[in-house]
Amino acid sequence: MADPNHPPENPYAAAQVDLVPAQTSAGSEGDVTGGVIPYKNPCALAAYYLGLLAWIPACGSPFAIASIWLGIVGLKKRRINPAIRGSAHAIFGIVAGVVGLVLTMVILAAILVRVNQ
Repeated sequence: MADPNHPPENPYAAAQVDLVPAQTSAGSEGDVTGGVIPYKNPCALAAYYLGLLAWIPACGSPFAIASIWLGIVGLKKRRINPAIRGSAHAIFGIVAGVVGLVLTMVILAAILVRVNQ
């Protein structure tokens, strides 16, 4: 006889899937973008985007200097509080800022050499 409190199991029913993933550790981020976009470290994020803008030859030097400075500040914040992440963005901002600054200097030197000929 079937128990009224426990209905019979359907062998054709799909298994239930937990749609909310469990956190693996106490310090892990609770959302998907927490490990990809360092929104808790805005200096590192700004350094990343300014590092990309630093490669524009006409106006790259202010972006390059700001990118290097914000990248260093972002790394310092990451060292103080490792939970905020963003070290990869900060390092990219520093490297891209240096490359953008060198690129701007090379282009400026080439223009000056060409003008003085």
